[in-house]
Amino acid sequence: MHTYGRDLLEIADELTTAYVEVFTAPPFEQRDREETRIAFRKRLETDVERDGFQAWIERSEDGRIAGFLTGWTTPAPFRTDRAYGSVLDRLGREQVEELLIGAYEVDELGVLAQARGTGLARRLLETAAQEHQRAWLLAWNQNHDALAFYRHLGWQEPEVRGPETDIVVFVTP
Repeated sequence: MHTYGRDLLEIADELTTAYVEVFTAPPFEQRDREETRIAFRKRLETDVERDGFQAWIERSEDGRIAGFLTGWTTPAPFRTDRAYGSVLDRLGREQVEELLIGAYEVDELGVLAQARGTGLARRLLETAAQEHQRAWLLAWNQNHDALAFYRHLGWQEPEVRGPETDIVVFVTP
């Protein structure tokens, strides 16, 4: 497993290809491949500049990316773009400040089909959690396999204080 910072941009095209493969397959098959590629590649350019950005990539024996995890330290004030507004509504400002601000935010975790069932997702999450005392992530409430996986690993769901949304927040045990 290789750790990256800003130098992740050196393999950005390869990572983008892997990302599209993961996040246009079920349960995300409704996503357009080209739109997904463009959006991720654009986000990656700014994500690597975030404070605390760190990524881990593991390659298969043939040298292709088998899995990846990217993230950064969640800054204050808490953002409200993307799904962050829903997180704030769901958990409330107090819990967001206590549990998420200053914690490592797992932004993307993906394992390509040929590497599933090998423990790679677990290793990627464990590596991030060992590196950072506190970590958190979001999952789509329709991604039932991912939800079951995070729960199986002992990641915990903070108390919901606001309206239900299509996202589920998990924090390290």
